Amino acid sequence: MQHYPILSIVVLFLGAFLTVIFGSKNDAVRKFIATISSGISLVLVLLLIKPIMIEGNVINYWLGNWRPVHDWAIGIGLEVDALGLFFGIIVVLTVFLSTLFSYSYIKKDVEKDKYYVLFQMLAGSVLGLVFTGDLFNMFVMIEIMTFAAVGLTAFRNYQEGALEAALKYLVLGSIGSSLVLAGTITIYSQVHTLNMAQISALLFNNLTPSALFAFALLLAGFSLKAFVVPFHPAAPDAYMAAPSSISMAFSGMVNKAGVYAILRLVYVLFHSMDLKSMQMLLIVIGTITMFVGVTMALAQNDFKRLLAFHSISQIGYVITGIGLSTALGLTGGLYHALNHTLFKGLLFLSAGAVFFATGTTDLNKLGGLAKKMPQTAAIFLIGAFSISGLPPFNGFVSKWLIYQATYQANMAIVTIIALLVSVMTLASFIKVAQSVFFGQMPEEFKDVKEVPLSMRIPMWIMAILCIITGIMPQFVTKYLINPAVSAVLNIGNYIDTMMGSGYAQKIIGEPVQIPQVDYTLAGYWNPIAWLVLFGLLLIAVALVALAGGFNHQSIPVEEDNPKYDVFFSGEANEFSHVKGNDLFWGLKHDLRHYFGFMHDAHSGVINDYALWAIFTTSIFIIYIFLLVP
Repeated sequence: MQHYPILSIVVLFLGAFLTVIFGSKNDAVRKFIATISSGISLVLVLLLIKPIMIEGNVINYWLGNWRPVHDWAIGIGLEVDALGLFFGIIVVLTVFLSTLFSYSYIKKDVEKDKYYVLFQMLAGSVLGLVFTGDLFNMFVMIEIMTFAAVGLTAFRNYQEGALEAALKYLVLGSIGSSLVLAGTITIYSQVHTLNMAQISALLFNNLTPSALFAFALLLAGFSLKAFVVPFHPAAPDAYMAAPSSISMAFSGMVNKAGVYAILRLVYVLFHSMDLKSMQMLLIVIGTITMFVGVTMALAQNDFKRLLAFHSISQIGYVITGIGLSTALGLTGGLYHALNHTLFKGLLFLSAGAVFFATGTTDLNKLGGLAKKMPQTAAIFLIGAFSISGLPPFNGFVSKWLIYQATYQANMAIVTIIALLVSVMTLASFIKVAQSVFFGQMPEEFKDVKEVPLSMRIPMWIMAILCIITGIMPQFVTKYLINPAVSAVLNIGNYIDTMMGSGYAQKIIGEPVQIPQVDYTLAGYWNPIAWLVLFGLLLIAVALVALAGGFNHQSIPVEEDNPKYDVFFSGEANEFSHVKGNDLFWGLKHDLRHYFGFMHDAHSGVINDYALWAIFTTSIFIIYIFLLVP
C-alpha cells in the first residue's frame, strides 16, 4: 500500500505520455487512456482512506529507496498524511469527473490530443504537489502545473482574449514560481535539507532572518497560486478563456494546491500559527479576498467571469478559517475547501453546458433555457443554493462552521462580513438564474437541446455530492475533515514518520505535544439564528440596491476598448432578460467610489498586475520581519 501514492501520480503522467504515442490520431484511444489513467488514480487514492483517515497511519515512500542516513534526508520522499490525502481526494475526484465531461464538451475542438496530454500533466503535477514531502519537489510540481495551465488556458486560441489570458497566467505564474524557488533556496542555505519534515524540526524556535525572509517569499508565492487578493488578476481571464472542464479543474484543484501549500507552510514548516500576528494576517487576507471577489462578481455580465470572481471569493472563506488557528476554524476552512470544489465545479460545468448548447455565456444574450435544458437548470440551482450557503446544501454547513468559529474567536466583524458576502453571492446568482434559465427566450435559441448524457453524468454526480455533504455533515467530518485537522496540528507525527521515531524530540529537545482537538461546535447560536441574520442582511442589501436609483453617470462608463473593461463589459447592451443593468444600479451608485477604484485598478495591463504581486510580497516581508519574532 505504500506504493499507492507514487503509482497514483505516475499513472497520470504515464497517461499523458501514452496519449502522445497512441492517441494523437484516434479519439477513442485518447479517451480510453484518459479515463483509465484518471480512474486508476482515483481508485488508488480512495484505497488510502481506510489506512490513513480511519486507522490514522501516515504513509511515506522514498524514491529509489534513498532513506535518511545518520538522521539526514538525502533523497526525495513522499509523505501522505490525512491532510495530504484530503487534498488528494479533491484532486482525483475533480480529474475523473472533468475527464468524463470532456468527452462531448471538446468534440468540436481541434488537436484534442494536446488537451488530454496537458490535462493529465496538470492533474499529475497537482497530485504530486500534495503528496510530496520534499520542498524542491513541490517547486518542480508547481512549474509543471503552471505551464500545463498556461497551455490549457490558450487551448481555444481562436477565441478573443485566450492568448492574452494565457500570457497573464504565464507572467504571474512565473512570478509565483520564482518566489517559491527563491524561498526554497534561502531555506536550504540555512538548514541544508529539502525534506519538509526535517526542515520543520530544524526551524522549530529557530526563525533566523534568512528563515523569515524565506517564509515571506514562500507565503507570497503560494498565495499567488491560490489566487487570493491581490494576487488574483490572472484568474478571471484564465477561468473565462479556458474550456469549462478546465475552469472546473482550476477552481477545484489548482487553487487548492496553493491552499494546501499555505497550510503546510504556516502550520508545519514554520510553526507560526501560535502567533497572533500570523493569525491576523491570514484572517485579513481571507476577509478581503471574500469581499473583493463577491463585489467584483456582482458587476459581471458573463457567466464564466462571474463564476471566476466567486471562486476567488470562496477561497477567502477557506483562508479565513485556516487563519483562526482553532480546531473549529480549521474544520470550517477544510470543509469549505471540499465544498468549494463540489459546488464551484458544478457551476463551471453548468456554464460549460450552456456554452455547448448556445455558443455564448453572455448573460445579456441568454434567457429561458430552463424550458429546453431542464436538467442543467436544476443542476445549476443546486450549485447556486450551495455556494450561497442555503440549507440543506453543503455550503451552509461549512459557512456555518466559519461563522461560529469567527464569532467564537471574538471576531464578530469578520462574521458579519462573511454573512454579507453570502447574501451578495445569493443576489448575484438570482441575477444569473433569471438571465440564463428563466425569463424570455431569444428566438435564436428556440432549437436548443439538453447537453449529452456524458456531460450530464458528472454534473449530476457533483450535484448529488453537494446534497450528501450538506445533509450528512457528521459523516463527512468524522471520516474526512477531523483526520485532516488532526494531521495539521500533529506536527511531531509528521516529522517522526519521515525521519524515524523520536527524531522530532531529539532535534527539538522536548516532546512535541499533540494538541487536544475539540470538535464541539460553538454553542452561541443555532442554525436558525444564523438564517435569521442572513435574511435580515438580504433585506438590507435589497433595500440598498433599490434606494440608490438609476443613474448612468454614477459609475465609470464603458471604454472604447472593452477588452480592458473588466467590470462593466456588456453594460451598454440594450437587451437583458434579467434587467441585470438595473438590478444592481442602486448598489453600484451607493458604492460608486469603490467600484470606480476597482475598475481603474483592474486595468488589464500585465505590468500593473506584476507590480501588485511584487509590492504585496514586499509588504509580506516587512510585516513578517516586524511582527514575527
